[in-house]
Amino acid sequence: MNKMRELSEQEIVRRNKVEEISKVCNPYPERYEITHRLHEAVNLEDETKGVRVAGRIIFMRKMGKLSFLRLRDLEGSLQVSIKIDLVGEEKYNFFKTMIDVGDFIGVEGEMFTTQTGEKTLRADDFTFLGKALKPLPEKFHGLTDIEDKYRERYVDLIANEDSRRVFLGRSKLYSFIHKYLGENGFLEVETPIMQTAVCGAAARPFYTHHNALDMELNLRIAPETYLKQCIAGGFHRVYEVAKCFRNEGMDTEHLQEFTQVEWYASYWNFEDNLKFYQNFIRSLMMELVGTTTINYQGNTLDFGKDFTRINYVERLREILGFDFLSIDNPQELKDKIVEKGLFTMNDLEEYHSLSQIIDFVYKRTIRAGIIEPTVIYNYPALLIPLARRNDKDNRIIDVFQVVAGGTELCKAYSELVNPFVQRKAFEDQLIAKEQGDDETMEIDEGFMGAMEQGMPPISGLGFGIDRLLMLIYDVPSIRDVVLFPLMKQINNNND
Repeated sequence: MNKMRELSEQEIVRRNKVEEISKVCNPYPERYEITHRLHEAVNLEDETKGVRVAGRIIFMRKMGKLSFLRLRDLEGSLQVSIKIDLVGEEKYNFFKTMIDVGDFIGVEGEMFTTQTGEKTLRADDFTFLGKALKPLPEKFHGLTDIEDKYRERYVDLIANEDSRRVFLGRSKLYSFIHKYLGENGFLEVETPIMQTAVCGAAARPFYTHHNALDMELNLRIAPETYLKQCIAGGFHRVYEVAKCFRNEGMDTEHLQEFTQVEWYASYWNFEDNLKFYQNFIRSLMMELVGTTTINYQGNTLDFGKDFTRINYVERLREILGFDFLSIDNPQELKDKIVEKGLFTMNDLEEYHSLSQIIDFVYKRTIRAGIIEPTVIYNYPALLIPLARRNDKDNRIIDVFQVVAGGTELCKAYSELVNPFVQRKAFEDQLIAKEQGDDETMEIDEGFMGAMEQGMPPISGLGFGIDRLLMLIYDVPSIRDVVLFPLMKQINNNND
């Protein structure tokens, strides 16, 4: 059976106060009408009267006939003075005996500036709005246990200025995306989360069963194939802010549930998309942090200057010393890499297909050393079956990826719209699966039907919101930019 959590002395006292407050007023009232948010009230002129604000008390200094407290909400804080002469002896005593740090109150009064220069609301009246049964973290320094920080995000937001800044920024990022893409002719759509084919990215899916239809489905790993069907149906430019799910390992840059933005434009190629993305990311950074030069994990990244460009295939040929695209046997490729002395066979043991091996070498050699914003382009075709083959060499695809601070920020390509080449690429994925690659795509016949109906030239781009926010706000873990990351359950059962 479940064991009841033992209450602290402070929690017991606070619960008893709820009973006492109930004799005077409702400890959890229905509403309170405000005239200003706290960050707005701070900017009001002195002697502004009739100001009504509300928030959580994060600090109190109770004295004889004059007390001070500080209210906070997500965007700001405000000092409040409560004087016995203004609110009356009965209310003042209620404040001193019944109200604790962490409680919610509403205050009405007049703005003034103290002798120390602190903008303050002088209370003519206050209204109790909610009792906190648990005290805030000791000395209000926040949560020290990193897992508690993620499990109890509500406390983290109360106590941690950096967390408030990040999650305000996340909301602003969503608003910016919709505004910027809308102004550039993109229409927002929604595509299915439950799908009948694993397609759109190299990833292991989550599976679920649809009882009514008696069907096995997978959760979306990417919205790509449906968004391109929209282009086939006549949408000129289209995008989605999509929750995606990949049943992969967890680390500081990966969660199984994440948010991805993908946009597609008809008649563009990947160079058009690169120009658009560069303008997008610079405008976004100016909106969120007011600069295109940021610090990330000890490195200065300048997004305002032209991005460095690296040809993926050429650079990997230089590193390997042979034409890896001419090899079609995974074991032969491993042997030649080991012979070169770059990695051991143990390093390569868990990689089974050509695409897995090549991607591993790329990430450990080319990507790992990239700090400044860099465009990697000209990818091997076998890595992305949905990308357009280069007209000069069909073993290469018209793809670019932006990498900065050692992390991938976006991937974009000229889309494959040739149904004959696309079907062959899907069939090659089945071969890779037989070789042991469990992150391959399946043949999506619905998508193939749209392609056979005819598609214009298209270029699409995708990026993860979570990873981008990590970079902009210089945080070390993806969990620091996700409000409620999935955590392993704590077993509270008492046998």
